[in-house]
Amino acid sequence: MLCGASIPNSGCGARTERKIVPMNMLSSLTLVIVIIAGSTLKAAEESLAVLPGAAEKSGTKGLVYRALQQRFYEASQKRIAAYEELKSVEDCRTYQKRMQEFFREAIGGFPERTPLNARVVGKMEGEGFRVEKILYESWPGYHVTATLYLPMTQAPYPAVLVPCGHSHNGKAAAAYQRACILLARNGMAALCYDPVGQGERYQVLSEQPNEYFRDNRHYKPPHPRVQLFCTAEHTLISVSAIPLGSNAARFRIWDGIRGIDYLLTRPDIDGGRIGCTGNSGGGTLTSYIMALDERVQCAAPVCYSTMFRYLIDNKGPQDGEQNIFNQLASGMDISAYTLMRAPKPTLICAGTRDSTFNIEGTWELFREAKRFYTRMGYSERVGIIEADAPHGFTVKLREGSARWMSRWLLKQEKRIVEQETPVFTEKQLQCSRSGQILLDPGERSVFQINEELSRQLAKKRRPLWKAASNDTRRKLIRKVSRIAGLADIPRPKFKETGKIERDGYRIKKIILTPAHGVPLPALLFLPEQATGKMVLYLNGNGKQVDALAGGPIEQRARQGDIVLAIDVRCCGELSRKDTRHIGWSHGLFGPNYHEYMLAYMLGDSIVKFRAEDTLLAARFLAEYQSKTEPQPIELIAIGETAIPALHAAALE
Repeated sequence: MLCGASIPNSGCGARTERKIVPMNMLSSLTLVIVIIAGSTLKAAEESLAVLPGAAEKSGTKGLVYRALQQRFYEASQKRIAAYEELKSVEDCRTYQKRMQEFFREAIGGFPERTPLNARVVGKMEGEGFRVEKILYESWPGYHVTATLYLPMTQAPYPAVLVPCGHSHNGKAAAAYQRACILLARNGMAALCYDPVGQGERYQVLSEQPNEYFRDNRHYKPPHPRVQLFCTAEHTLISVSAIPLGSNAARFRIWDGIRGIDYLLTRPDIDGGRIGCTGNSGGGTLTSYIMALDERVQCAAPVCYSTMFRYLIDNKGPQDGEQNIFNQLASGMDISAYTLMRAPKPTLICAGTRDSTFNIEGTWELFREAKRFYTRMGYSERVGIIEADAPHGFTVKLREGSARWMSRWLLKQEKRIVEQETPVFTEKQLQCSRSGQILLDPGERSVFQINEELSRQLAKKRRPLWKAASNDTRRKLIRKVSRIAGLADIPRPKFKETGKIERDGYRIKKIILTPAHGVPLPALLFLPEQATGKMVLYLNGNGKQVDALAGGPIEQRARQGDIVLAIDVRCCGELSRKDTRHIGWSHGLFGPNYHEYMLAYMLGDSIVKFRAEDTLLAARFLAEYQSKTEPQPIELIAIGETAIPALHAAALE
């Protein structure tokens, strides 16, 4: 599963040898591919480094990331130009429809609604409000744990959906409880639920203690069997979903939509007056749900609304569900979620000192939204609150969002001030029997749902694949992977930067610079008597690993083989050296997590990049001695270069 999503350190445990029938521009080139999982010798890189120091240290973000940033800037300029063309109400509505359709498709669409089988599993009372503990099924056998805060006033009430941010304990976090209590005390019900991977809904559990938490003492898991921090779980869920054409966002949005479905089943809730507010990751979910569910009449996303440029240029892409496939290339920046719902009332809530979601980007987003709402004739329906505070659902933002809900759901303009109040414990708010719903009898995990979907897709795919010719199969693979044909990959620029003399052979240090602009560093091993094969050698841990004196490449060179060991994108010298800025949660997915996710949002993948680099290098080596008589190539790919090498060999 991890291998399929191009996440490193995944290990594909088998050794495979394939002879590939040559095609097209490689018509005189035979590729034999040997795939070996894992890594071999560790090597010192000093003498085998190819890129000059200035290039190697061109920024902590790395050369691959910088190239992707440039692509993002170009896509942003196109998006802005398209935005400026929206002049009329009809233009705006056409834009909204296109973005909503793209958004739904990009996350894999939504399943059919199934029975909620909702039940109240407990009740409590507070000062001026009451609480019901709720379980409902957003998918069959897949429960959502939630708490419903209700006013003491006369029903029916308007209701506000409150998706949680990245709190370890989900709905039990004090800030989310206080936000819900404030709403209930002011005449509005509030349904606060645990997003998957948080609170009572962690999906990766084990009997064994996890050493992961020993290095992160600031984090106390909500249950001793929890294995990952919530953002890491969200990304792992996306890893499971991406090969199926989906994303963790699909599950998280659907949980919220089904929460609104539940609210509408209750006679004490006015289904025509529904709001939504949430902070951080809950701000993401609020933005998603308010964009896709027309029943949300009033919304207040908190500490999320900024422009992607401020994320990409600083902390980089966040966890899995916050990154939608192809969204940047398709013109869907974070502002789009607000524009999609215009002219319904939306309040942007932000903190001046938010270290993740930049306040300058928030004001840029607000200005875009204000102009869009004005074009639609309702400029007063979008507002902004900036609290002089750090990231979080702080008191001024809780009060501001409650006032906004009161204005539009109750038609009451009043000053709402939060009073100090005790909150419930995690145990008091527990909805599941065990404290983790996945441990309750009959519960399914998100991974089991994805596994079932995978089986369904395999069943549909089998007859198509069986009936198709190899040419048709290759076309289908190209369509999905977007890997360019060799004829469409320009020959790279070539530069020799140094050489190393060894007993029986020499090494040329060379740089290939393809059209994509990222220099590919390589070591070309030239024996004194070239009597053997032409070998292209890829190693996921870098070309230097097997290039040491006495290593496997030396053995090939001494038997007369010419060997090109090259770093494809995000390997070796093109992999990040300093991973501290990635974060201890995202860093679990390897040093190039940000490159993986930024490529994904641009509609590409690292598999595509590496496959194209492999094809380019294979052609370069095949033509090294003669462009008119290219030589057969043996391709060796180790570790995480194995999957893109298989793609390259299968397609050409």
